[in-house]
Amino acid sequence: MTSQFQARGWRAFPAEEAVLNWLRHATGPAYAVLNDPDHVAQWQCDGTWFVGLEALANDPVGRIDGGPSLAGRAVDFAASLCGTLPPLHRAQLSVIRPGYPKPRQGESDAGFRYRLNRDAAHVDGVLGLGQPKRRFLREPHGFLLGIPLNDASAQAAPLVVWEGSHEIMRKTFQDALKGHAPEHWADVDVTDAYVAARKHCFATCRRVVVHVPVGAAYVVHRLALHGVAPWREAATSATEGRMIAYLRPELPGGLPDWLDLP
Repeated sequence: MTSQFQARGWRAFPAEEAVLNWLRHATGPAYAVLNDPDHVAQWQCDGTWFVGLEALANDPVGRIDGGPSLAGRAVDFAASLCGTLPPLHRAQLSVIRPGYPKPRQGESDAGFRYRLNRDAAHVDGVLGLGQPKRRFLREPHGFLLGIPLNDASAQAAPLVVWEGSHEIMRKTFQDALKGHAPEHWADVDVTDAYVAARKHCFATCRRVVVHVPVGAAYVVHRLALHGVAPWREAATSATEGRMIAYLRPELPGGLPDWLDLP
């Protein structure tokens, strides 16, 4: 299964009691966050996307409101990719509602077209900074762990991944950083190489929808190109929209581990 993950760049795990038990303590706080006036600014794209960064108040092992640590086969697998499970940040609470995508505040016409036609595809940790925006490697995540919080159909703005894109991105960034000392990697402008690599992935990698039921989870390779598909007309979900918790803990070894680990 590890070799399949390394070839595809993602892996889904079936529903299990460990995840369901965690969800029993996570869903209530998640619903509360959506109705909290302190988080109203996280609603973007004309109210169709709750970005939800750091929105769930879990501790470094995933406990919420006295609930259990985050556990299960997906968590164990994610930990194996890093050698051990890194301390967890407060999880992102990603919520999408019918009508997504709409233009995001401050988004250019070209940016919205990319969101609409290319799922706003990106590699986590590659940050756009400055005006005009340039790209830098600033957040070396160990993996992307997705846990659905409610039932939604596969047409309800699912995660999409370009299979095999992680190895294209790895080589792209390794080439871009040649000749630079590791302590300066975060300051190397990788914009042109990154944009070219995305285009190569679109042309050569298979775009797949990643959708699992409540109680299941999935792990996406830290270097994989991924995004969120538009909400389709036939989509169904709970009233709140489709809700997914995402965890992307950073690697203690920083950018060298981000590029070199399997």
